[in-house]
Amino acid sequence: MKNILKIEMLLEKQDYKNRKMVKKKQIRRHSICMVSDFFYPNMGGVESHIYQLSQCLLAKGHKVIVITHAYGNRKGIRYMTSGLKVYYLPLLVIYNQCTLPTLFSTLPLLRNIFIREKVTVVHGHSAFSALALESVFHANTMGIKTVFTDHSLFGFADASAIITNKLLQMALTLCNHVICVSHVGKENTVLRAKVRPSLVSVIPNAVDTTIFTPDPSKRNPDKVTIVVISRLVYRKGVDFLAGVIPILCKNYPQVNFLIGGEGSKRIVLEEVRERHQLQDRVTMLGFVDHSKVRDVLVCGDIFLNASLTEAFCMSIVEAAACG
Repeated sequence: MKNILKIEMLLEKQDYKNRKMVKKKQIRRHSICMVSDFFYPNMGGVESHIYQLSQCLLAKGHKVIVITHAYGNRKGIRYMTSGLKVYYLPLLVIYNQCTLPTLFSTLPLLRNIFIREKVTVVHGHSAFSALALESVFHANTMGIKTVFTDHSLFGFADASAIITNKLLQMALTLCNHVICVSHVGKENTVLRAKVRPSLVSVIPNAVDTTIFTPDPSKRNPDKVTIVVISRLVYRKGVDFLAGVIPILCKNYPQVNFLIGGEGSKRIVLEEVRERHQLQDRVTMLGFVDHSKVRDVLVCGDIFLNASLTEAFCMSIVEAAACG
């Protein structure tokens, strides 16, 4: 009787293992292609989002490649952490790391990569990226499933927004699904691109809280430090920030500013600092590597975001995680 029970238990264990193996085989592995004009070595929220999402998909067993344009001498194929394969294509950049929208000139390159890598899903990022929008168009003509993530808010009246919205509308008519990073972003994208709301999902950006942790000992107890970390461009509200700094410094002697980031509007902040003689109270850090953002944030008491348009500000969530 004992022998029979042992045999039955062994058979049950083997049956469980067999069912587990069958279940593993049934999980489909995809070959996913991330496409955007914005990727490393350029720094920003979109770049970080693509990299982190790619790493998570690789960890789940999927194959992931990234397609972007060449950055200086960084051309051809490069490999990053976990074997992430990146194609740096020789495309013409016209403004702010955006390629010239031509539609058909990118077809031979993208088609060749899609076939070579046996791509099953194309995931475009950022409405400002002509390369991402064109990749969605070409992938659809090849019968490949497409996803598009819109990371920003845009208006409806200025020339840049009108052109971008028309390109977005054309691309998203062929897209299988659209992702927005906030509910406001979804409303904005639905209106601009005229897509059905049922085709748009909201997936907020996330932060790795094992990296962004508080450290109160880094703060100066005698001062109130206001931290600003962003690209120093018009869209990030740098002109507004430049107007606020002298007023706050005048009214509150204990307030200091710690500003990280680079951009065309940096000169505006430097002029304000010189004009009001605030060199000892406004510290300009310049470009801050993402691995060192946490070290800057923990030095502050208040995080300030002055953006004019922001679908989902990663820096605010990182700052909140740092306390």
